Amino acid sequence: MHDNNSILIAGPAAGEVSHDEPQQTRLAGRAAVLTARFEAIPFTPWHRRARIIMGSATFLDAFDALSLAFVLPILIKLWALTPAQIGWMIAASYIGQLVGALLFSRLAEALGRVHMAASATALMSVMSLACILVGDFQMLFICRLIQGIGVGGEMPVAATYISELLRAKGRGRNFMLYELIFPIGLMVTGQVGTLIVPVFGWKSLFLLGGIPGLLIAYLLYRLPESPRWLIGQGRLDEAEKVIRQAEESARHKDPGYSFDHRAYNEATLALGGQSQVAAPRPRSRWRELLSPTFRMRTIIAWILWASSFFVANSLNNWMPTLYHTVYSLELGSALRAASMTNVAQVVILLACAFCIDRIGRRTWAVVSFLVGAVLLAALAAGGANSLWSLILLATLAYGVVGSVNAVLYLYTPEIYPTRMRAVGTGLATSWLRIASAVGPTTVGYMVGAQGIKSVFIMFGIVAVIGALAATQMIETGGRRLEEISS
Repeated sequence: MHDNNSILIAGPAAGEVSHDEPQQTRLAGRAAVLTARFEAIPFTPWHRRARIIMGSATFLDAFDALSLAFVLPILIKLWALTPAQIGWMIAASYIGQLVGALLFSRLAEALGRVHMAASATALMSVMSLACILVGDFQMLFICRLIQGIGVGGEMPVAATYISELLRAKGRGRNFMLYELIFPIGLMVTGQVGTLIVPVFGWKSLFLLGGIPGLLIAYLLYRLPESPRWLIGQGRLDEAEKVIRQAEESARHKDPGYSFDHRAYNEATLALGGQSQVAAPRPRSRWRELLSPTFRMRTIIAWILWASSFFVANSLNNWMPTLYHTVYSLELGSALRAASMTNVAQVVILLACAFCIDRIGRRTWAVVSFLVGAVLLAALAAGGANSLWSLILLATLAYGVVGSVNAVLYLYTPEIYPTRMRAVGTGLATSWLRIASAVGPTTVGYMVGAQGIKSVFIMFGIVAVIGALAATQMIETGGRRLEEISS
């Protein structure tokens, strides 16, 4: 139940006249001070704990998202799957993720970030265990579809939550270090899948993805809610309680820390130079994303999400199968070769984390797309004729294009105000789900009909489209744009 502040700060409904403007002004002023206090807090163990727990859910998200790629080579022979069925099996999770991204991001605006991230994690963990019980293509398709709802719901809500905990100064580095957990999860999935699937069977990977998730969901429920979301909801007493916890952590780390006038000025400068904030607006609707204020940044973001994930997730899900079936690598070698793509992404993202605040989101995205397009063109021009050149070029192409994926999780929450940040990020990630469902399915048909070179030509064209869209990105430099454009 909301406290009285949530009623008073909300202001009059459309067409009504407020009779308590002084009270609303005081509450808006208190909201401004709370926002500035939170913006002034440096990164502390309080932030680190939240990042570790939410990062654990993101790690599990990656594990569950990629697990199918490392069991497919067994299921192809066990169930005599056709290339089209393989594509649909990969697409099942992404179709579910599309639903989850829209559903949980919308609920996160109304019910809070923490509970929705926890609920999504619980759903994907339960369905991972359900995958163990199936015995045919149809049932596994259904389980992966439902599991995808949880997988798709966790990532945008988690990214929004972590972004809202971090202040503008150093957000790029701290957020990218959190986001690094996703490719690490992919990398671990590859290594674990390579080791245990040939020995213990395909169901073992789903077991490992399910059991820890239930514990992680419990820990998520115990995290503090985002103070920025609480302030936006008018729940100022709850927001102040959370902010005091963060400030206490800052004082424990630095006994001399205090919120003073100089810190307040620096915080308000980072917030766009405003010393006051308006009372929270009514809950945003999806159509506001395409209003004149937000339309261009929204369309560019959607193109970026679709382009980067079309290439990266198609490569990530198909490479184990291509190595095993088209290039006749034995199962263990195929899985090890495929797992190197995620190792490359981790190395590239680690470099990204320490330079993204200096070179900017836009520059990194443009260069990564262009480098990826060149590598994919090399594969189409003859690099795919040799197994070892294929492994090298495909691994590097995935690493550089995949780094854009992580940057988009940093960039997208920065271009929307708090009241629509989760829904804006969630709807943007829905395009990655669409692209990730269409991409592998398209690859399945193209490999059988036109050969593997045509696939790399298609990927190269999509990467060029992504580079062109990236040139139109708003350079945030770590600042959120809500104070400027809302």
